[in-house]
Amino acid sequence: MKIILLLSLAVVLPSQGYGNSLDTCQGRCGYGTDPGYTCQCNSACERFGDCCHDYLTICRGSLTCEGRCGEKYNSQNRCHCNTECGRHNNCCSDFKDLCTSGSLSCQGRCGEKYNSQNKCHCNTECGRHNNCCGDFKDLCGDGGSGGSGSVISDSEIAALSEVLYALDSNKASMSELILDRQALVHDSQTSSQNDLSPNKLFQFVNETSLFSKPSYAAFVSLLDNYNRNTGTAENFSPQQLDEQERFLNESISNTELGQELYGFLYTKGVYKSEEEFKYDLKMMWFGLYTRSSGKMDSSGFEHIFAGEIKKSKISGFHNWLQFYLLEKQGLLNYYSHSFDGPWQSYPDVLGMQFNWDGYFKQVGSAIIGCSPEFDLAMYSLCYITRPGKQCKLSLGGKPLIIQTYTWDNSSYGNGKKYIGSAFPATPRN
Repeated sequence: MKIILLLSLAVVLPSQGYGNSLDTCQGRCGYGTDPGYTCQCNSACERFGDCCHDYLTICRGSLTCEGRCGEKYNSQNRCHCNTECGRHNNCCSDFKDLCTSGSLSCQGRCGEKYNSQNKCHCNTECGRHNNCCGDFKDLCGDGGSGGSGSVISDSEIAALSEVLYALDSNKASMSELILDRQALVHDSQTSSQNDLSPNKLFQFVNETSLFSKPSYAAFVSLLDNYNRNTGTAENFSPQQLDEQERFLNESISNTELGQELYGFLYTKGVYKSEEEFKYDLKMMWFGLYTRSSGKMDSSGFEHIFAGEIKKSKISGFHNWLQFYLLEKQGLLNYYSHSFDGPWQSYPDVLGMQFNWDGYFKQVGSAIIGCSPEFDLAMYSLCYITRPGKQCKLSLGGKPLIIQTYTWDNSSYGNGKKYIGSAFPATPRN
């Protein structure tokens, strides 16, 4: 059946534009990132800076005012975003939402010119005049706080992520981890639940070299400590609690990467000691809360790294090692991918469609090939500095956005919130 479906896909894709030249978006708009092309034609290309030259014309067709409010008239545009478009009845459909005085958001307005008619503003001067929109800092520029109220800027987060990226000495090499990505699908096809890949995603993983590393061994020992079904209470034995401590020690105390993350947060006044930092990590990641039926059935670690089943669907599950181990056991069937990051070595990012023992995940994004301590560090950095928001990282000069969510129904310590979720923000998460 897989072979038949793959052949069918091979017939369909050229008609959708995959057979066109490498430097055009003709027929490719909205498709997942494909490293086989020199330029891309989906919303991610705007973040990664690798859009084809005709992306705006063909894919966006200038049908949105995002980033265009107040622009000069251009007869080539299909719709317009200036004060005259209303009179000529040729405004883009989102003109009122993004460009008019009624808009209280900076969505699509960052860096726009001053307009006295606007209720709030989204340029570099608004801070001085105290008239920025409420989401200006989140969408347009620096601004954020580690737990103590110290300001941690977007640029500092990006710079630290580059340092952590360089320090990930335990990441997989290209010879230690070989993928067979196979079917790349359009964003609109991610819900189809069609198995379009005849082979496993993980063609080869060198367990001898990777799993002998202390942080890998500590991470893997945690994965069988959970019941994946929400509504079933989790209970940890003394040994399992020790395994949590071991993982944090191996990831934070015993790696240069972990110490760099702690050092940064310490200098920013977020934590006063490494013990305080690790205790907070233990609570935010391993502290239990309820997602269903009032049972203490979930945690940040279980949701993000191990994965859960809620209402007959996969919830969370954003870790490549768990994916590999379940696929190896025959419990997970890889269907396709809709996003492939621009990195040519590990870590990379994939947005995947798969079936886990009878349950489907429409888009499960994960950082692929990184060490467990890198995964923990990236998500922790973003959750601590940008809780419940998008966090802008930089890996090897290429941007990566991590989306985090807080768990708001319960707390620990002095009102601190558990981590609800964290994942790479691919175009369709």
